[in-house]
Amino acid sequence: MRISSRVPDLAALDLLLSVIDLGSLGRAAQAHNISQPSASSRIRYLEQLVGAPVLQRSTLGSRPTPAGTLIATLAQDVIEAAQRLDAGISTLRRQHSSQMSVLASQTVVEYLFPRWLKDLRARTPDIAVTLDAGNSAQVAAAVLEGRFQIGFIESPHVPTGLASRAVAQDELLVVVAPQHAWAGRTAITIKELTSAELIQREQGSGARSAFERAVKAHAPDWEDAPLLELSSTTAIKNAVMNGVGPAVMSSLAVAGDLTAGNLTAVAVSGLHIRRRLRAVWPAGQRPVGAARDLCAIACLPRP
Repeated sequence: MRISSRVPDLAALDLLLSVIDLGSLGRAAQAHNISQPSASSRIRYLEQLVGAPVLQRSTLGSRPTPAGTLIATLAQDVIEAAQRLDAGISTLRRQHSSQMSVLASQTVVEYLFPRWLKDLRARTPDIAVTLDAGNSAQVAAAVLEGRFQIGFIESPHVPTGLASRAVAQDELLVVVAPQHAWAGRTAITIKELTSAELIQREQGSGARSAFERAVKAHAPDWEDAPLLELSSTTAIKNAVMNGVGPAVMSSLAVAGDLTAGNLTAVAVSGLHIRRRLRAVWPAGQRPVGAARDLCAIACLPRP
């Protein structure tokens, strides 16, 4: 329902009620933290809309005219309703800023988010976070549908309809078990890599998408036909450690196992797969509240 242009704004109505309550335009101006000329301007605006004076001014103060009394009586319910609306909006803002739903790729969930959450809780101790994991395609779809306030993906491209911000850098590494034939090599060729039966993440995974894109830049006719597809980073690492085959994995995911000697990284001549991990949200919007704070924390440089 369209409101007529004859209806005054809430600020003018609220000021009129204050003048009547306090008996003075000057005292009402102070109560509203505005100058007396600004208060006079609002009352003149109100009188222009009404078509009649609403205040009678004298050296003793200000009192309502009959028109002013009528407008004030009608405005009382409007101002009280606006105050209830304001209180409701404040409650919603507090709830929104104290709760956050996040969907992120497995690499982010397992290796980056715990540090981000620690810093976020230091800023906002009462924040309640719901975190779910999915591959990059699932994250993008869920954020587009509005089911999560913010998401984190690993895929090379940001889907249409999403805005993004890079939050971290990562590198994909070919890893094998220490007893694998490649473990003693200085490097392997791209042809050897594309001829091998690999353990891969499922379709839709950002790591797999980045790997396929990088390899096809060197071998356009290569068809990715993995030996085994797994949706869990831990399951892939266990399969590699048990000698099932090589895998291409995030450097974040395998750093500890490389140091411990459980896995060996194998260089591939001419192939270096670096990627950006990104925060995503619906295009045309901006992260607000806790989601904005989380995005800022994620972008901070790490030692």
